[in-house]
Amino acid sequence: MNEEISSIISGVGIIPKKSKGQNFLTDEYVAQRHVDYADIVPKDRVLEIGPGLGILTNILIKKSENVTCIELDEALADYISRIYGKNITLIRGDAVKIDFPPFDKFVSNLPYSVSTPIIFKLLEHKFKRAVIMVQKEFAERMVADVGLPSYSRLTVGIYYKADCRILETIPASKFNPKPKVDSALVEIVPRPSPFKVLDEDMFFKIVETSFNHRRKKIGTSLKLAGIIPKGVNLPILNNRIETLSPEEIGQLSDDIFELVKSCP
Repeated sequence: MNEEISSIISGVGIIPKKSKGQNFLTDEYVAQRHVDYADIVPKDRVLEIGPGLGILTNILIKKSENVTCIELDEALADYISRIYGKNITLIRGDAVKIDFPPFDKFVSNLPYSVSTPIIFKLLEHKFKRAVIMVQKEFAERMVADVGLPSYSRLTVGIYYKADCRILETIPASKFNPKPKVDSALVEIVPRPSPFKVLDEDMFFKIVETSFNHRRKKIGTSLKLAGIIPKGVNLPILNNRIETLSPEEIGQLSDDIFELVKSCP
């Protein structure tokens, strides 16, 4: 299959770009498992970001009557249109910038460079299940425990909106060109938040600002960003954000929201 992919790459006339994360999956068994995890039925509206050479697309169209692919690379979009045009809806453009159509299942091999913005964008939509391929290190950030170096804004953002688990690790040898790191299949299933906050904008602002300066005390980061007045002093503000669970960050957000609201 690897030689076949190499031949297709050559025939399409593209040079895979590291900057675009163009590492094409070559193992059809992995592709089949990827799609199977999504538990697709014929009426499901399926969205695939970056179909590449169509190894997932070829399986998706056998499972669903409604598959939409978004592809930025013109040469790849032309190829996908030529091979699968009658069986899919193809949207040409940058998935980070353009609106997603309505969908039930999200099945994609995401380039590392856009994994974070795509996942945050995904979580703003209503859907049943997402199964995505990402770099293994990135997958570990998605499900990290409090206090680990991989615990991040991404971890908290996903936990607030969905259940997330790593399904399996995929060796780098299953891709062409071969990347330097392994990948992982990850499942995201939306659910109600396990905790409530008074103001989601405040909550996410605190999460983003604090993790952007994770080595600073929370209070220092929030005061520099103008989120809280300089005179405010809560004991928890002396902590670093990586030591707080999502629930504790939620409580901090509520305390700050109430405090700021009461300020003249």
